[in-house]
Amino acid sequence: MALFEARNITKQFGSLYALNKVSISVPEQSIFGLLGPNGAGKTTLIRIINQITGPDSGELFLNGQKLKPEDVTSIGYLPEERGLYKKMKVGEQALYFARLKGLSKAEAMRRLKYWFQKLDMIDWWGKKVEELSKGMQQKVQFVTTVLHEPRLLIFDEPFSGFDPVNTNVIKNEILFLRERGATVILSTHSMGSVEELCDNIALINKAKTILEGKVDDIRMQWAGDEYEIVFEGDVTLPGNGELKVLEKHIEDNKSIIRFKTGSNKNTNQILAEAVSFGRVISFNPALPSMNDIFIRVVETRN
Repeated sequence: MALFEARNITKQFGSLYALNKVSISVPEQSIFGLLGPNGAGKTTLIRIINQITGPDSGELFLNGQKLKPEDVTSIGYLPEERGLYKKMKVGEQALYFARLKGLSKAEAMRRLKYWFQKLDMIDWWGKKVEELSKGMQQKVQFVTTVLHEPRLLIFDEPFSGFDPVNTNVIKNEILFLRERGATVILSTHSMGSVEELCDNIALINKAKTILEGKVDDIRMQWAGDEYEIVFEGDVTLPGNGELKVLEKHIEDNKSIIRFKTGSNKNTNQILAEAVSFGRVISFNPALPSMNDIFIRVVETRN
């Protein structure tokens, strides 16, 4: 079941289409990757979902009902351009944003204590925002985004400026929020993060949706005729056969070989041929990365 749907959303600025009949369906309690090159229309769609601006045409639905102004309380939005007040103290500001989201002071303090302890931020409470590093400021804004426990969370480039350790911390928290019932829209240029986190994606280019579906299904669809096979021991495939070796390395007394076949043989026939060269431990399509798919799809549509 979809928690959020956008149907045929169109938005023009003068003669320029920012979005042209864009539709997405975000399953409940999933992480949905909203992808696309710069200027594709992602930020415009995010602003429309948050009711910062309205579409020229099309409809938005939250939990099966048309999106209403009061639904803003069910949405948490972390924008790419952060919006903290530099001169305010961290704790004072976090409490202020929590009250704006409708939490009582007592409940806001309880939740803030939980998150500040969990993310090792207690010592920042009395500091001014301008005293914090960019990564520390982003942690503060992440907390203010999730504090009111919205059903729909929208993160626009949430890992920008984080070191690898804190990037991993925030990734784990996003997964934790999904486990607790949240639905997440994640807009990012980090295709590695998409593979790690996202269940489904939509790729927007030049104001239109050009690819949408489950991440695993999309990678399978773009797998082509490349495979990865693992043999026991050091095995070499002949260079003059129908199997063209692209890459090979030895790991833990296993030969891991990536190859391409130019024939029309099915996987059973390919595997039968490979077995003649040694004991096969595993055999799978060599799935392309989401980064490769992103580049290939966008380039073919330009």
